[in-house]
Amino acid sequence: MATKLDIFNKAQIKNETPDIKPGDIVRVQLKLAEKTKRGAERTQTFEGLVIAKKHGNGISGTFTVRKVSEGIGVERVFPLFSPSILKIELVRRSKVRRAKLYYMRERAGKKARMKTSVEVPQNESGKTPETPAETAEDKNENNQ
Repeated sequence: MATKLDIFNKAQIKNETPDIKPGDIVRVQLKLAEKTKRGAERTQTFEGLVIAKKHGNGISGTFTVRKVSEGIGVERVFPLFSPSILKIELVRRSKVRRAKLYYMRERAGKKARMKTSVEVPQNESGKTPETPAETAEDKNENNQ
């Protein structure tokens, strides 16, 4: 029998979250309430490197994004299914060998560069297309 907590957790899970891994560069759009105006909201974008993903893919899952703003490193922990997150865009994917990239905190400049493995192309709709292998097979089938 499902408890009230299980029912609530299932209602909070969003289906459109992308597959985020450490080493990805993501753009997170947040909905923030303005303090000066009554009931006004604005959108803020936070773009950076995912250095950690914790607590799995469930309702309690989080990911940590790091960026360097004016020479100062800024890290922010986002809950995966937070209602204040409007959209998570995958900008670029890098090849990494570790699950946690905490060593990036000490690196700066050229040493902080990651090996880019896959560029993430986007359609006009903003969604990522199928894998290139699938599209090549489809083209071959259409030509025959």
